[in-house]
Amino acid sequence: MGEVYKQVLKFKEKYPNTVGWRIKKNASIVEKHLNPGETPLYSFIAQKNDNPFNIFDSAVVTLTNERILIGRDRVVVGYFLNSITPDMFNDLKVSSGIIWGKIYIDTIKEFVTLSNISKNALTEIETEISSTMMQEKKKYGLKRSEKD
Repeated sequence: MGEVYKQVLKFKEKYPNTVGWRIKKNASIVEKHLNPGETPLYSFIAQKNDNPFNIFDSAVVTLTNERILIGRDRVVVGYFLNSITPDMFNDLKVSSGIIWGKIYIDTIKEFVTLSNISKNALTEIETEISSTMMQEKKKYGLKRSEKD
């Protein structure tokens, strides 16, 4: 059992109202794409869409020491993987409803919506993503300026 899968199970146990399916398969996509030396820091499950009634787009979202990875295994063949590096990260928005909430990640190229997340988990997710990405963004800026 991989570290990402363990983290998602822990999250799902803590926030059981979050809608998520095929956790092991989705976690394996993320684990397959971890770079050497890349460490998963925080993982959770959500739906990668903006429709509260579409519960079939489950994704594992993992925050690492280098980036955010979003892995989704396709039902028949293949998978999807999104990678958001600190230099592409712009902003994060949280929206809470009656039962579930949403996390919106604004990047330079796209707007990622993660939905059907237990509203009790929103503060924890926002804190983890915002603090880690801002910390990594500072490091990335130093690395870029050293190259110039």
